[in-house]
Amino acid sequence: MNFLGNSFSYQDGQLCCGKVALADIAESAGTPIYVYSARDITAAFHAYDEGLAAIPHKVCYAVKANGNLSVLRLLAAAGAGFDIVSGGELFRVLKAGGNPSGVVFSGVGKTAEEVDYALRMGIHSFNCESEAELALIDAKASRLGKTASISIRVNPDVDAATHPYISTGLRQHKFGVDIAEVEGVYQRARALRHLSLDGVSCHIGSQLLSTAPLLDSMDKLFGLVERLRGAGIAITHLDLGGGLGVAYQAGQKAAEISTYVAQLTERMAGRDLKLMLEPGRSLVATAGVLLTRVLYRKQNNGKEFVVVDASMTELIRPALYQAHHEIIPLRKTALGTIKADVVGPVCETGDFLARDREMANVLPGDMLAVCTTGAYGMVASSNYNARPRPAEILVDDTGWRIVRPRETFDDLIRGE
Repeated sequence: MNFLGNSFSYQDGQLCCGKVALADIAESAGTPIYVYSARDITAAFHAYDEGLAAIPHKVCYAVKANGNLSVLRLLAAAGAGFDIVSGGELFRVLKAGGNPSGVVFSGVGKTAEEVDYALRMGIHSFNCESEAELALIDAKASRLGKTASISIRVNPDVDAATHPYISTGLRQHKFGVDIAEVEGVYQRARALRHLSLDGVSCHIGSQLLSTAPLLDSMDKLFGLVERLRGAGIAITHLDLGGGLGVAYQAGQKAAEISTYVAQLTERMAGRDLKLMLEPGRSLVATAGVLLTRVLYRKQNNGKEFVVVDASMTELIRPALYQAHHEIIPLRKTALGTIKADVVGPVCETGDFLARDREMANVLPGDMLAVCTTGAYGMVASSNYNARPRPAEILVDDTGWRIVRPRETFDDLIRGE
């Protein structure tokens, strides 16, 4: 099952994470519920970190993929830095014990309050996306008597060949500064006395199954770094962002982390540059599943529906991106297969987890795992239709524990 981490397997007909049967978790803690494998998360991080051991580097986990404090704490203990896109994500990192000196602040719309907070906390650097942002950071740093380390995010006009909503590296996108214009921006930024122009950054998009677009971007950035150094701007690090994809479907091929870091190491050799990477999805996606229970089976004009207790409020990716997630039973069945839509209880036609899916012939009361949901699952969940958000579970070598309780009805109205 290439769409799940190595910790997941069927044992005696039951889907397990390590030695823990997922059905036991679901029966004890209820559904819908997210379950993450600590072993798979740390293994993916070490694949990056150890694979880059021959060159100066820092692997900064992209918090937007999964911001659970226990996941962040796990990665901080493993030596990860963190890539954030909001003040709230910085707050989470600090609460989880992350070192602010390993934090990179990305994003196109940083507020004055967020910049001030990040400077006060002493983060590593900012990935900046406009001259107006550079001026804001300089002004805030001046008032605090600090010098802010910055990179300018370059838009290299490379097609990431991914879903248009998660492609970010073309000229028509809102992100970054066009590579044809960025040298002038660096030159003008030299006049801002409270900025240190230390890096060049780039992030062309997410869920890239091939490394070719990433390496193409890297080659363009190498040329830019040499031109900037030739102009007297002492660039010390190159930030290539994240974007490496994972297999969401059985048989789908995704680039291996080991292959990617070997390619990066070869290209970085002898360049006197520190490499910064910001993986998110490729660390946590296959390490997570969303467990759900079948509520009803129904037919409309011959079309089969499997109604489950999970919905677009727990996992919006199928409705938002038409994303494919494999859906498999927690207990293997001998009843054959059906073709059905898997839908939730939310009052929207767009509330589906799968359409026209060949799947196990399940019955009311059976439980399913929606796979590859460790990234962009819980973080994008909502309370639409006044639905409490699900619990989150972390499975490690000692068993499993609740790392975020299920919300209650009282939680829904807290603050109103």
